[in-house]
Amino acid sequence: MRARELANSICDALQSAGFQALLVGGCVRDLLLGREPADYDVATSATPRQVLKLFPDGITVGAQFGVILVQSDGAKVEVATFRSDVGYSDGRHPDRVEYASSPEEDVKRRDFTINGLVMRHDNGEILDYVDGQADLRAGMIRAIGEPDCRFTEDKLRMLRAVRFAARFGYQIEHKTFAAIRKHAREISQVSPERIRDELTKLLTEGAARTGFELLDSCWLLSIILPEIAAMKGVDQPPQYHPEGDVWTHTLLMLQGLPAGCSATWAWGVLLHDVGKPATFRSARETGDRIRFDGHVDVGLAIGKRILGRLRFSNDDTEQILSLVEHHMKFKDVGRMKLATLKRFVRLPRFEEHLALHRLDCLSSHRNLEAYEFVTDFIRTTPPEVVRPRRLVTGEDVLGLGYKPGPIVGRILAAVEEAQLNGELGSREEAIFFVESKFRQKSQELGKLSEKN
Repeated sequence: MRARELANSICDALQSAGFQALLVGGCVRDLLLGREPADYDVATSATPRQVLKLFPDGITVGAQFGVILVQSDGAKVEVATFRSDVGYSDGRHPDRVEYASSPEEDVKRRDFTINGLVMRHDNGEILDYVDGQADLRAGMIRAIGEPDCRFTEDKLRMLRAVRFAARFGYQIEHKTFAAIRKHAREISQVSPERIRDELTKLLTEGAARTGFELLDSCWLLSIILPEIAAMKGVDQPPQYHPEGDVWTHTLLMLQGLPAGCSATWAWGVLLHDVGKPATFRSARETGDRIRFDGHVDVGLAIGKRILGRLRFSNDDTEQILSLVEHHMKFKDVGRMKLATLKRFVRLPRFEEHLALHRLDCLSSHRNLEAYEFVTDFIRTTPPEVVRPRRLVTGEDVLGLGYKPGPIVGRILAAVEEAQLNGELGSREEAIFFVESKFRQKSQELGKLSEKN
């Protein structure tokens, strides 16, 4: 069952039981914009207990807010009781929720006018208590009621205003914009996880550059990600970066992130040059050109701090830091030994490394030779050559008479290196290689110890 069909059936059931039930929020906005809503929400006069009586398989997902999740055949819809929120002492959650009797009261507690529209599910009639349709036509993000109140209630709304403005290409209404600047420092009261998730959406909805320019102009960037704000004004060598400073280069790369791209790739793009501000050395200092010696290592340390601060998972952290760590290696691919190149393209999710490098080039010198070299190598090299089966195992090495210890690992590494370089093609050749290379060394070490 599609989510819209489920939402309609929920509204039908609630209305048949004598309750009001309406589509509300983002789904109404998206339908009016001709977009397919990502999800559907229903607002109703029924209490959670009454909703559960009609939908006994419903799940209480926000008991204190009166929200019930109803699911069917893979579709899911949140059903929320009309309510008004009282007090926001922590700047995140209402101190008390009071059930309301009308959709108008419910709408007045919401964040922005374009998200405060209500629709009758059966005939498409729009109930607009906040002039949201006018703001949709004007392309405007406007807080419902007093912006100061809306942002005091929930500080994350400041980030949501930026994200909606970027996603839809809208302007932020001037009083709403001024209120964001006024309350910008209060964004630190929001949990790191909520900030992370909002920034990830900003990066992956197809308007990352606009979003980060807005974060900067709203004074939020320097508070949430001061390490990114530090990129502004950091010059780069014009022969490699004719586009300008590190901030400009990063914005150009963000501009290339398509809607729906992976979160790890997007964060890798954002953070790949985060070590440059701290490692900048002018042409006068170096004697030839601007340099950023060690910026990858410094970037890894800074990136690790940012990802830890925002509570990223270990898996996502590992991939994002890998993108930062390896982004400069593409300049050496033409000179790499075959074994090194094979190991390079075997990195987990290498397609993200390749995509980041391509964006990096297109946002600077536009030289795609290394990119084309690697893509051609991947295209023409069979997977079994890039990831060949081991010719010998640890048991094989022990069977040749070597004792357990570090020597076994060194032997296996040497065999793999020779195999990846195309020097070994069979188990017999590998065993001969081990005996001829390591047996001789063992004998030489033995003789040396006897002399001593």
